[in-house]
Amino acid sequence: MIGKESAAGRAVKFTFLGGWLLFTVFPLYWIAVTSLKAPGDIFRFPLAYWPEQWSLENYSGLFGKADFGTYLVNSLVVATVAGATATAISMLSAYVLARFEFRSKSALLMAALVTQMIPSFIALGPLYLLMTDLRLVDNRFGLILVYVAVCIPFSTVMLRGFFENIPDALEEAAMIDGLSRFSALFRVLLPVMRPGIIAAFIFNFVNCWNELFLSVTLMNSDSNKTVPTALNGFISSFNIDWGSMSAAAVLTILPTMLLFAFASRHIVQGLTSGAVKG
Repeated sequence: MIGKESAAGRAVKFTFLGGWLLFTVFPLYWIAVTSLKAPGDIFRFPLAYWPEQWSLENYSGLFGKADFGTYLVNSLVVATVAGATATAISMLSAYVLARFEFRSKSALLMAALVTQMIPSFIALGPLYLLMTDLRLVDNRFGLILVYVAVCIPFSTVMLRGFFENIPDALEEAAMIDGLSRFSALFRVLLPVMRPGIIAAFIFNFVNCWNELFLSVTLMNSDSNKTVPTALNGFISSFNIDWGSMSAAAVLTILPTMLLFAFASRHIVQGLTSGAVKG
């Protein structure tokens, strides 16, 4: 009886998980299928869930009608540089917050968390005026600076947790052997911290890659626009170019999917191996 109940419970669980997987994956599948339909077949009834004839017209038109390759390069440069810079700065600030005690430590942590509760569009007006005064509007370097400032607070809190999971004895042993605190950080702690650093970089990269409001506000020329701005451009007052938008969405989603697939192995490795192995 217990075995039958257990089997029935597993069947219900797998049925629910299968339905939830279908519910979450179907939009991605539909976007991919729509991108591979000919423009005239996208709204043809009855709707085809598996097109009889595949077409790359949306992808070829995407690079023909708009300079989408430039948008991809811009997003890649901005997201990579901003993500790496924010991760490096957050790593140092997280180390200070994890290893040292000082009066304003709690206030800094609270401020870092509070910034995550404030919608970014609230600061668009003052930020635009500031960037205008600095002559950094429509400038990729200016957008990178803004993204770095946005990513640092959460990454600092995230990496602080990783540092606190590393025993102080590991660092103290390295310093007893003659390393300075700075050398111990880079030669001993950071190799142990690699899964956390990769996870923080992935988080920062994806945030910068997908961000829309700041990019639309600060970038005006086509030569500096990023991918989210390009996707937003396919929506007009009277029409939506679903074919081109779907093709652009597929090309936009692929890098983040690959990054998460790569990062998951390192995150699991960090959780299972621990700070002191062997």
